[in-house]
Amino acid sequence: MMKKTWILFILITAIGIAGCLDTTSHSQAIFMLLDTSGTYQHEITKAQSIVNYLLGTLESGDSFAVARIDSASFSEKDIIAKMTFAARPSVSTRQKLLFRKEFDAFIGSSSRSAFTDITGGIIQAVEYLNETGAGEKYILLFSDLKEELVEGHIRNFPLEMTGCNVIALNVTKLRSDNIDPREYFKRVEEWKKRVEAGGGKWKVVNDLERFDLILGK
Repeated sequence: MMKKTWILFILITAIGIAGCLDTTSHSQAIFMLLDTSGTYQHEITKAQSIVNYLLGTLESGDSFAVARIDSASFSEKDIIAKMTFAARPSVSTRQKLLFRKEFDAFIGSSSRSAFTDITGGIIQAVEYLNETGAGEKYILLFSDLKEELVEGHIRNFPLEMTGCNVIALNVTKLRSDNIDPREYFKRVEEWKKRVEAGGGKWKVVNDLERFDLILGK
């Protein structure tokens, strides 16, 4: 009888411990999209300081990817660099150095895209972020938010963005915005509605000196 009681006690304790375990992932995953269209391509050098900041703050287990927004962005070929950082500091340091090298090489040789498939880039970003299994998921959208699609490409459908935080960075104003500022605010508001309708969160950060605002820290 005593043996059965002891076994029962062990089982109850084990169940209790399992119930108290925190199974939530505390890692972060960030996917940064860079607009390389003709109207925005000269802005992408400003993204270097953001990438350097993130490489300095991301920790072991965190994931980071950077991709260009091309004429047809729903493609692995547009990913410039991607890493999940190792637990061992020496390995993680080498990974970050390689990441920076790959990104800097892209900045030095990037070409302009004729069109701007922002939607395709976001879909690619969500797919990557979900695959990491990270607890915190961020899409950094470095763009003027002007989407211009190749004829025949279909992008006017709802986005599934549950759990994703979208931060629009350096949303520059176009010449047409100077003529009618309402176009700028309309463009920002339409993307905000689209992201939030898909279950995501939206924020705009135009002050690139305030790195603390990017991830809300």
